[in-house]
Amino acid sequence: MHVPHPRTTGIRTRRSLALTAAAAFAVTGPLISAPAASAATPTAAEVSPHAAQAIDDIGASGAWWVNDLQHFSPKVQARVAKLLFSAKGLDLSSYRYNIGGGGVAVTTAARAPEDFLDPDGGYDWSKDKGGRTFLQYAAKYGVEDLIGFVNSAPARWTTNGQSCGGQLKAENQSDFAKYVADVTDHFARTGARLDYISPFNEPDNDFGSCGQEGMKVTPDQRDDIVRALGAEQRARHQKTSVIADESSQTTQFVSEVPQWISQPGTAQYVSALAHHTYNNPNDGQLGNVYETAKTVGKKSWATEICCFGKGSTGWNQEYDPTIDNALLMSRIIYKDFASSHDSAFQWWVALASGYGSDPSAKNDEGWNDGLIYYDPDYATNGNQTLYFTKRYYALGQYSKFVKPGSVAHDVTGAPAGVEVSSYDRDGKWVVVVNNHNTTDTALNLHFNSEAPKRAREAVRTSATENWADVAKPSVSDGTVSTTLAARSVTTYVFDQKGHGGSAVTGAWQGKQSGKCLTADASGAAIGTCTGEAGQSWSYDAKGALKGANGYLTAGASGLTTSPGYTGDASQRWLLNANGQILSEASGKCLDVSGQATADGGKVILYSCTGGSNEVWNKA
Repeated sequence: MHVPHPRTTGIRTRRSLALTAAAAFAVTGPLISAPAASAATPTAAEVSPHAAQAIDDIGASGAWWVNDLQHFSPKVQARVAKLLFSAKGLDLSSYRYNIGGGGVAVTTAARAPEDFLDPDGGYDWSKDKGGRTFLQYAAKYGVEDLIGFVNSAPARWTTNGQSCGGQLKAENQSDFAKYVADVTDHFARTGARLDYISPFNEPDNDFGSCGQEGMKVTPDQRDDIVRALGAEQRARHQKTSVIADESSQTTQFVSEVPQWISQPGTAQYVSALAHHTYNNPNDGQLGNVYETAKTVGKKSWATEICCFGKGSTGWNQEYDPTIDNALLMSRIIYKDFASSHDSAFQWWVALASGYGSDPSAKNDEGWNDGLIYYDPDYATNGNQTLYFTKRYYALGQYSKFVKPGSVAHDVTGAPAGVEVSSYDRDGKWVVVVNNHNTTDTALNLHFNSEAPKRAREAVRTSATENWADVAKPSVSDGTVSTTLAARSVTTYVFDQKGHGGSAVTGAWQGKQSGKCLTADASGAAIGTCTGEAGQSWSYDAKGALKGANGYLTAGASGLTTSPGYTGDASQRWLLNANGQILSEASGKCLDVSGQATADGGKVILYSCTGGSNEVWNKA
């Protein structure tokens, strides 16, 4: 994505050099309006008995800022590493290392990372000092997933001889693959083994303004590059695998991934499908990501986002170190995990320098691209102060607790203005809750598997708190009860009893039609809600929806019911918090065809649109 360089008007570059300040800041007003909590005891939200996706990692990128931080004192560098990678800091489980293309013609020095090539074709491994420093720190701290990503191939192999504005020449695809594999081998020898390689980043854009590195990679070249790199890795017995294609927008991801990954011999080399969310996707578009991943049989990762603000999760120029922007970030993470069912979330740059006019207050001159900020004039004024934003702490509400291997369980029925995500791992539940409301809000949360025994931790970030230990919620008969502070992100950790399980039961009423879901061997339809047995469904730990006439099944001829459960994906469903019911076989949504409202209106599977005819609520 492009943002103007904070020091140069008229130049369009990918993201800001932003710097940030942060500590505790007063809330100036909500960015997202939400109703106040009711005084009545709320109906319990339900934690799904069925497991959704496993979480691979949560992390951030080391692009650009490392080229500035290499000039900071070793003491500050060590502090930054501790803030990002240690258990006392963010404890990130992934780190994205930028494999540079040499920065030829790039106009912004910090965004021109060195490559390792010598003019004679040899290697100079002393280059990219800043990048190497923080990659080694990440390895030293035991960050689980180290990811190498490329904005541009070395300039000698691009069509214009630059690190921006060109394409990788077809005749040099094997040279590029060998180069990336050589870099991978080198770092493995130094103790920093790269677990994944992303060979092109935002390939829909060549970044011809040259404010940063970039190269255009058309869909018909993406499979060639993936196969070249994958084959090279396999020939060397490297354990590194490929992620792709890191499209800027989910709409591009959905339309372009099937084009290149379907080419013969390509899919075998791809471990995960990577996308960015700069189009501010709605629930339908996030559902399309899940459908695309299911269609090609790969998991999806959300690998880059930043630079939203002014009350929206859409692209905006603003610098906001307060809880307002932190809650927007937390909403994006929540939706990536709960709506598109991504297995990873990776923030853009961990540090930045474009805080605009004031590192401690909102302003329209800076950018919301960093978690921690530093002075852009450090080289002349000697200032090496680090400024923290609430985004830093909001990301930590996830990254410190939702560790690799955690399994997401959807949560339905949360109060208005509240977003709840729940994760099961190693005999514990981790629950992260966003309260966008301007008042304290009551929450009851009922678990339908592995009942919580007691609360171990309760940690909160709010307008006045940063990872503060707060009162633990009560637990009784599988239900957690608590009061959420206004405008806050809170993480709870519970011990599990290690047994038990129940189904979510009742009727499912379409939001748009007002009618209830029915189904039999002839198909699925809507009907006036009467409470009859044919409208009652049981959703269990297998992900099966069982009604009076059998198990809801996505067959070749449409939706039907089957008398027995086979365990096939055609009988497994996800109940999204946004009301979508997704087929695990196709990733499509349960949809009232033609937005019908009359009894007998047909219910089908359809690519998610975000429409109210795809929203189902417990009746």
